Amino acid sequence: MLSKFFKSKLLIYAPLNGKIIPIEEVPDPVFNQKMMGNGVAIIPFGGKVHSPIEGTVVLLSDTKHAIGLRSKNGTEILIHIGLETVSLRGSGFTVLVTKGESVSVGQPLVEVDWDYLREHGKSIVTPIVITNSTERVIQYEDSKEGIVGETLLMTAFPK
Repeated sequence: MLSKFFKSKLLIYAPLNGKIIPIEEVPDPVFNQKMMGNGVAIIPFGGKVHSPIEGTVVLLSDTKHAIGLRSKNGTEILIHIGLETVSLRGSGFTVLVTKGESVSVGQPLVEVDWDYLREHGKSIVTPIVITNSTERVIQYEDSKEGIVGETLLMTAFPK
């Protein structure tokens, strides 16, 4: 039983350098009311968005503002770059991966023009959400600042 727990435990790292905030503080009800799932958010200092897990790219939004990943243990993660950025129709984003591609922790996923997002989007706050969180046990870390690929945000494993 214990070995099953350790095999299926997923470590989720910071996909961005920035200030980590609770999902409840995201200024958008879709996220702060956990309609998309539970998680955290980062107020980015800049830089590319990187993979927080080892997994597979399962979603690339047409507007390039969101990317979905699935881990080997079935945990599904959505990284939503900024708020109300769908209206930018892909401007400010350069996707560096393809759907179906395997990714590793720290691998660059999306290049972002943060100045463009600040000027044209609602907010650069970036939620990192476990979209199947109702099927997972999630343990949050108490980190206040994220460093790509180093800072552990949370762990998740099937219930």
